[in-house]
Amino acid sequence: MASAGETLRVLAWPGYADADLVKVFEQRSGAKVEVTLVDSDAALWQKISSNAAADFDVFAVNTAELQRYISAALVAPIDTRGMRNLARQLPRFRERKAIPGLMYGDQVFAIPYTYAEMGLIYDRAQIKTAPQSVHALWDPQYRGKLLAYNGGVHNFSLAAQALGLPNPFQLRTQDWPKVVHKLIDLRRNVLTFYAQPDESAETFKSRHAALLFANYGSQQVQLLKSAGVDVGYAIPGEGALAWLDCWVITRGAKNKKLATAWIDYFLETEPSNALVLRQGLSNTTSASPFTRATDRLVWLEPVEDVDRRTRLWERILAGDSVDKVLKP
Repeated sequence: MASAGETLRVLAWPGYADADLVKVFEQRSGAKVEVTLVDSDAALWQKISSNAAADFDVFAVNTAELQRYISAALVAPIDTRGMRNLARQLPRFRERKAIPGLMYGDQVFAIPYTYAEMGLIYDRAQIKTAPQSVHALWDPQYRGKLLAYNGGVHNFSLAAQALGLPNPFQLRTQDWPKVVHKLIDLRRNVLTFYAQPDESAETFKSRHAALLFANYGSQQVQLLKSAGVDVGYAIPGEGALAWLDCWVITRGAKNKKLATAWIDYFLETEPSNALVLRQGLSNTTSASPFTRATDRLVWLEPVEDVDRRTRLWERILAGDSVDKVLKP
């Protein structure tokens, strides 16, 4: 890859490029790796878009966010011909055309790396049988014992899924009143809303919650078990909304072969297992300890209007009626 003495500039999320794993890659390639961490999709977009992707070579992004990077011509197609570890990926990730947004025509723009499904975490002491449906979040028996995520974009998709709408990511004009009404009902059932994984685990334990909509999925399962809470984890029969993070290469990458080698390395056994053991996430190369191969995962896609969902969610949280929520 002619990389001795070169520098690979990586933009990643915490836990995606630990120092010991980076050191192995540096020793193999002869290149130096500079890792910059981000903590939000907004921060990621700002860093990549502000300088036409010239400051970084490779970064990690979820499939829903990926589309705007492709539309803005900030990322480059990936030449997969020399990537030996793609064959190690599970079938659902090798079938890239089946995952929305990874390919345009015959060109591959992203390689799946890690994911988490938004399942249902339940306290085994209070709920003896695993919930079978997303409708459990609206079950009156859990009123005041339910924790849910404070985020309009995902919650609108969740409610649309519960209503059986054809596409939870693209609401039609006639869908909005029904979804808003459903979310108002959810708000009435919820003990409190959380934003971060640590917060959810602490609240679940301290306030003796029974059921949790796990926006961060298996990460929250690991946190709760580490805190000594006996919890179970269920994937709803309707399928679980799930985010899938991928490695992509920027348009301005200085050495695309080096960037491709980085992606291929992180599909090896040690980096892949680190996601599970250290982060409580699932990787794309081995069976997940948190889900079954038969579980249906609904990969997040871009939604019709982020701003509208966020604005209406704030009104729902404020306790407004359906008419007030939907006012222009």
